[in-house]
Amino acid sequence: RKEFADRQISRLYVVGSNATTAPVIEASYQRYLAAFNKHLEQHMFLFGARPSAADFGVHGQLTQLAKFDPTPATLTETTAPRVYAWVDMMEDLSGVTPSQECWYARGDIPDSLLEILKEVGRGYVPVMLANAAALMSGKTEVETEVEGLKWTQQAFPYQGKCLQWIREKFNNLSDADQTFVADILADTGCLPLVR
Repeated sequence: RKEFADRQISRLYVVGSNATTAPVIEASYQRYLAAFNKHLEQHMFLFGARPSAADFGVHGQLTQLAKFDPTPATLTETTAPRVYAWVDMMEDLSGVTPSQECWYARGDIPDSLLEILKEVGRGYVPVMLANAAALMSGKTEVETEVEGLKWTQQAFPYQGKCLQWIREKFNNLSDADQTFVADILADTGCLPLVR
C-alpha cells in the first residue's frame, strides 16, 4: 500500500498538482461538478443525445475522480449525483443508437454547456497558455494566476502539443465553422485556445 501511495503521490506533479495549486484544482472541480450536474438535468451527453469524443475524455477523468479516489468520489456522489450516475451509464452505452440528428442544432447550444466551457476557460486555458509560453521561452517552470490565485508547475511538452493540436484542428475547419466555434468560445474564456 505504501509503495503504491508513494508512487502515485510522487507523480502528482504530472497533472500540475502541488501545495500551491491544490486549492485552485479543488475549487475548479467543485464548480465543474455543479455545472456538469446541471447540464445533465436536461441532456444525456455534452453535445446532445449521443456521446462525443469529449464525453469519452471527460469519462476517462471522472472514472478516477468520481469512482476510484475516495475523497473526490464522496464529493461527486453527494454534490453531483447525476455526474456520479453518468459515469456508470457511460460504461455501458449499448442502449444508445446514435445518428447525426442526435447533435445539438447550431442555434440550440444550451446555456448549461456554455457554463461548463466557462469553467474550462477559467482554469484550463490560463494554464495551457502559460505552459506554452514557458516552453517557447525554454523555461522549465510555469507561473500564472488562475482565479486570482498563484499557479506554478513544471512545464510539460505534452500539454504544449495538446494546445498545438487544438489549434491545428480549429484551423482545419472551414471559415464558416471557425466563425461558429469562435462565437461560442468568445464568452467562455476558451477562445485563446484556438487563436
